[in-house]
Amino acid sequence: METKAIIGVDLGGTSVTSGLIINGKIEKKFKMNISANQSEGEVLKEVIQSIEAVYENEIMGIGIGVPGLVDTEEGIVYNLQNIPSWKKVHLKQILENQVHCPVYVNNDANCFVAGVKYFGCAKKYKDIVGVVIGTGMGTGLIINEKLYSGVNCGAGEFGMLPYLEHNYEYYCSGQFFRHEYGISGKTLFKNAENGDKSALHIFSEFGRHLGQALIAILYALDPQIIVFGGSVSKAYPLFQNSMMKEIKKIEYGHILNRLVICENEVPDIAVLGAAALYLDAYHGIESTVLTHLAEQ
Repeated sequence: METKAIIGVDLGGTSVTSGLIINGKIEKKFKMNISANQSEGEVLKEVIQSIEAVYENEIMGIGIGVPGLVDTEEGIVYNLQNIPSWKKVHLKQILENQVHCPVYVNNDANCFVAGVKYFGCAKKYKDIVGVVIGTGMGTGLIINEKLYSGVNCGAGEFGMLPYLEHNYEYYCSGQFFRHEYGISGKTLFKNAENGDKSALHIFSEFGRHLGQALIAILYALDPQIIVFGGSVSKAYPLFQNSMMKEIKKIEYGHILNRLVICENEVPDIAVLGAAALYLDAYHGIESTVLTHLAEQ
């Protein structure tokens, strides 16, 4: 699908990155630190500044990914933990008044799965689960080629499901390394690369827990493909074997014959994924129009 130009914005806890995407490629990128502990208005100015840094004429739309809950219909951002002043920000309305083009807002996990659908390894699949494993565990869903966020942007939050003494997120993200072993994922990864047996054992244990989380996902959704992203996914070869061994314990083993599991390898997927919110919305409009014409 060709477009004139769209903008993707990845708003994190300490920085904001924006990109101008033309025909599927980032032609211009801008990144800056944000004043996360300042007022709502001050952070908004910085977000707008990042958009203006890549803005060109004839922008078709802007997508923004944020690390928190979003009213995706109204584009309202709620209670961002890393930006305390953002309690209820009408981001869509504010930005549309500023940039005069459609703006789409969603959480970062949903942006990730949209990104791998439109720009990554999941292009040819209709039913996709994106699993972001970093400091937490986030999950985004594409169902029948359309992003599904749920009424409150909470669909697919498998990390919050109870598991063992805590929940899946505790055992399937960087929290596991920090809380159970008092070590950061970055340090653990370095140790494992150097052949440290203890580090390798921890990653193997991590893989078993992640395998159990994937079994829950498979029972609930039965997707065609699961794609990993996030900082911990860079250690995928270290936990892949134990994870796959665990997954094979699923009751309906035949579903694994058609399942694809892979890691994202596309750079700047957070920015591309945010931009993909526009493509997802456009696809929905396009599908509705085609259906209407077919009924004539």
